[in-house]
Amino acid sequence: MSKKIKDILIQYKKILKENNFDTYSLDVEVLLMNVTNFNKTKLYLNPDYILTNEQFEKFEHFFNRRLKNEPIAYIIGKCEFMGMEFLLNKHTLIPRADTEILVEKSIEIIKENNFKSVLDIGTGSGAIAISLAKYCNIDVEALDINNSALEMAKKNAHLNNVKVNFMQSDIFENIINKYDIIVSNPPYIKTNIIQTLEKNVKDYEPILALDGGETGLIFYEKIISSAYKYLNNNGYLIFEIGHDQAEDVKNIMGNNNFYNITVLKDLAGLDRVVFGNIK
Repeated sequence: MSKKIKDILIQYKKILKENNFDTYSLDVEVLLMNVTNFNKTKLYLNPDYILTNEQFEKFEHFFNRRLKNEPIAYIIGKCEFMGMEFLLNKHTLIPRADTEILVEKSIEIIKENNFKSVLDIGTGSGAIAISLAKYCNIDVEALDINNSALEMAKKNAHLNNVKVNFMQSDIFENIINKYDIIVSNPPYIKTNIIQTLEKNVKDYEPILALDGGETGLIFYEKIISSAYKYLNNNGYLIFEIGHDQAEDVKNIMGNNNFYNITVLKDLAGLDRVVFGNIK
């Protein structure tokens, strides 16, 4: 097997394509860029570059993991979100582009209201909390029940040069402060649906970050029912939701004295974010 970049690109893209990977081209490019430390331009400007034995072995190891449907982000241990790099491991959900809608709306609300404090519930890799700390002048606290996820979140805050106060807590269990805005992308997939998800999700991403209980709504109910105790007057609560959960989450919020409840759609036109404020 040739170790030249141009031959690897052809041969390994063909294998992934034959195995029905929609992202076959990008996948091989990303793995090659990771082992060579080349950017995409340099990769294609050096087609005759021959990988060292060490680079080729690493590439093949990565490629075989991808062939088993392991997500690229876990293989290379990082991903991009809101223009920043985030480290990842098996304890942290991979941040999605859809979640940027939640972050962008949160930034808008924070700046419009001159908010000073935010709590991120279920922070995982820290993507939401760190993004808000990066783009807003605001005190950020973030919690997760999983200490292994929190360790990764702390590394990401350091990597992106922001200050976030991370804490271990089962929702509000260890929270004593009040905040201007609470944000959350909680687990929202119904328990009986998880095994029907694509292999790259159900076999690799942390179940703890996916499982929303029998109805998929358990964490929304828990957060919404107690949020009033931890929000300042006119404070906001903003969630990412599953595409079919908008009405349920709106109703739960309305039944718990939230007002001006609004739903935002993602780029595919699906319901993705719900937010409202409390008097």
